[in-house]
Amino acid sequence: MNDRTRPAGPGRPAAPPVAVAAPLAPAAGPAPSPQAAADGAGESRAAAVRPPGGKGRTRRRGPAGTSPLVSGGWTPWLYLAPALVVLGGLLVYPIYQLGLISFFQYTQAQVSGGEPAAFEGFGNYAELFGDPQFWQVLLATVLFAAACVVSTLAAGCALAVLLTRVRAVPRLALMLAALGAWATPAVTGSTVWLFLFDPDFGPVNRMLGLGDHSWTYGRISAFLLVLLEVVWCSFPFVMVTVYAGIRAVPAEVLEAASLDGASQWRIWRSVLAPMLRPILVVVTIQSVIWDFKVFTQIYVMTNGGGIAGQNLVLNVYAYQQAFASSQYGLGSAIGVVMLLILLAVTLVYLRLLRRQGEEL
Repeated sequence: MNDRTRPAGPGRPAAPPVAVAAPLAPAAGPAPSPQAAADGAGESRAAAVRPPGGKGRTRRRGPAGTSPLVSGGWTPWLYLAPALVVLGGLLVYPIYQLGLISFFQYTQAQVSGGEPAAFEGFGNYAELFGDPQFWQVLLATVLFAAACVVSTLAAGCALAVLLTRVRAVPRLALMLAALGAWATPAVTGSTVWLFLFDPDFGPVNRMLGLGDHSWTYGRISAFLLVLLEVVWCSFPFVMVTVYAGIRAVPAEVLEAASLDGASQWRIWRSVLAPMLRPILVVVTIQSVIWDFKVFTQIYVMTNGGGIAGQNLVLNVYAYQQAFASSQYGLGSAIGVVMLLILLAVTLVYLRLLRRQGEEL
């Protein structure tokens, strides 16, 4: 019998009672790792600061604890940096120089270094807007460009639909012919069209029985001749782009429209055109830019703008003012006006599409 079980007697104090520990509960699983414990503590702190009855805002972080600005915000710009540098050198700097020269009196005397360039502010623009010929040329340019854009889109879209209806061999022949027209330089194509419509040796006058009719003598006929050449060298881009978009449309959609009795025009207007609207936006903006700044075809086919400048457009008019008259400041002002007009037309067109709910 030991001291713990021996009864207390006189002269021996009683032993204090010993607390018996409760049996340990069986372990539910392995002990959590330090990282899991830290994550649990973090979640507990987040829950403690989360407002009751709502979800707390958690700040997202990128991989390895990096901020989202570094991990995702700047990554696209890093990939685009080389292209932005090239565009800055080839586009931004020339536009800056064009705008700078437009505010100076910059003629042949300043180019040769005989006289210093004199700052005129908006003097070149005031002279330009006060010239009635400028407004006539601007109106002719807008009408001519609009006719070219509509004709190019109509021809390109119609031929794109035709490519989906013909067999492989005619489709290949049409594609090669269109790409050949697209690859032809503007000077070469303009010269060929002049020969075709030549009043003395051209085959077109002989086939139509027009004798020695001159297509470049009248203002309307000269613009019509240039329009045909512009459409001839521009429609392949529209045709190939729209054809690629049509091929991406599911065949079941077109087949369902045909089974419902829709005509080809109704299929294009109600099915294909809405589905191809983003592609049509691209080709329309490209056509507006290209046709508004036509230079080579007008200069070659009308011999520098036609008789007494009746076939001038803004690009040829700017060339005449800058290089033929040595008024480089005035020519630069015309270039700036053209740039602003094209930017305004593009932004207005995109804004209208945005209002219609299109994603660009």
